[in-house]
Amino acid sequence: MAIEIIVPAPGESVSEVTIANWLVKEGDWVEMDAPIAEFESDKATFEVNAEKAGVVEKLIGNIGDTIAINTVIAVINTEAARPANAAPAAPVEVKVEKAAAPTPTASPVAATAPTVHSDVLASPMAIQLLNEYGVDPAQVKGTGSNGKITKIDALEAIIKFGGVKQSGSKPSGGRNARREKMSNLRKTVSKRLVAAKNETAMLTTFNEVNMKPVMDLRAKYKKRFEEQFGVGLGFMSFFTRAVCIALQDWPAVNASIEGEEIVYHDYCDISIAVSAPKGLVVPVIRSAENMSLDEIEKEVKRLAAKARDNKLTIDEMTGGTFTITNGGVFGSMMSTPIINQPQSGILGMHNIIERPIAENGQVVIRPMMYLALSYDHRIIDGRESVSFLVRVKNLLENPEMMLDGKNPQEKVLGF
Repeated sequence: MAIEIIVPAPGESVSEVTIANWLVKEGDWVEMDAPIAEFESDKATFEVNAEKAGVVEKLIGNIGDTIAINTVIAVINTEAARPANAAPAAPVEVKVEKAAAPTPTASPVAATAPTVHSDVLASPMAIQLLNEYGVDPAQVKGTGSNGKITKIDALEAIIKFGGVKQSGSKPSGGRNARREKMSNLRKTVSKRLVAAKNETAMLTTFNEVNMKPVMDLRAKYKKRFEEQFGVGLGFMSFFTRAVCIALQDWPAVNASIEGEEIVYHDYCDISIAVSAPKGLVVPVIRSAENMSLDEIEKEVKRLAAKARDNKLTIDEMTGGTFTITNGGVFGSMMSTPIINQPQSGILGMHNIIERPIAENGQVVIRPMMYLALSYDHRIIDGRESVSFLVRVKNLLENPEMMLDGKNPQEKVLGF
C-alpha cells in the first residue's frame, strides 16, 4: 500500500510554499513521523513528516520550487520490508568526513587536503554543509538534543571558521557574480518594510541611557539569578520591563490604526526582532507586562532558539503591539528602525560604548547606549514619543523604580 504525503497549510492566508530542502532520497526507509522535507512559506519554515513508516517511492519537486498547499510531494510504500541496515528514527551518531579546520582565505582549500573519519552526532544537512565548506565537525559545538550538530550550528561554524566551498577553484581577484532567488520570507519582509515607509508617517526620536546601574545590578546578582531560575540575566528583560511600564503610561505608543479607528491595547505583546538563518523574524512575548524578569528571559531564550532552528509558528510571530530590536549585538552605534506594521512604535537598542559624560559637574566615563524610537506620527505626537523614551531611559537608569519593595533591587530581580 502506498500513501501520499501532502503539504499542509502552515497558517491562514498561506496558499503556496517553497521546497527548502529534501531530508530524504527516493529509496530511503523512513520511520513514522520522521521529517521528509523542509518548506518555507512567506512567514515561517516548517517540516513535513512521514505519516507512516515505509520506503520513499517518489519525491515530487525540486529544491526552490514553489508549490500550492495540499499538493502531493511524496509517495511512501508502507508495505515494503524494513531494510536490516535502516537507521532508527532516533538521532544516532553518523560518520562524517572531517577536514582540517580552514584558515580564512580568498582561495579555496585544496581538494587534496588530507581528511580523517570520526563518528559525530549531526543531522544529515549539517554533515553536508560541513563537508561542503571544509569545516572540521570536531570544532563545532552542537546545540541539538544530546549535543547533536544542527544545520544552524553548521552554518554558524562555517561563518566563524571562514569555511570555503569545496567546489573547485576560481581565479583570485576575479569579477564573479551570482544570482539567487529571493525566498518567500525575504520577499514578504521586503514588501512589509516598503509598506511601512510608504503607509506611515514615520519619525524617529533619540536619547541616550547610562547602562551602569543595570550593568552593576547584573554583575551583583547574575550568579544568584542563574542558580535560582536556570537562565541568564540579560539586557532584554530589563528593556522589556521598562518598555511595558512606559507603554502603560503612554498608551498611544501601544496602539494601532484599523481603518478610521485607533485601537488601544491594555496588554503589552512585545515583539522582539531576531536575525534567523532565513531572514528577520519577529516572535512575540505575550502579556509581557505581567511577567517577571526570569519569565521574560526564559521566553526570549525559547523564542530565539526556535527562530535559529526555523521552528517558529505563525501564531508566535503575529499579534504584537510594540517591537524591540537590538542592533547593538552587531555593533550598531545608531539607527532608525522601521515600524513593524500595524504597530505604531519600535524601540532600537544599540551598542554600549564607554564615553565621557558630565555627571554632578564632573566628567566621568560611563557605558552609554543610544536609544531610538521610531513611531507613527498619525497616532503618536512628539510629546508622547519623547516622554515615552525618557520614561524608558529613567527606568533603566534607576532599575529599582521598576518595582517597589523593601529591597527594591532584589524585588526587581524576583528574589
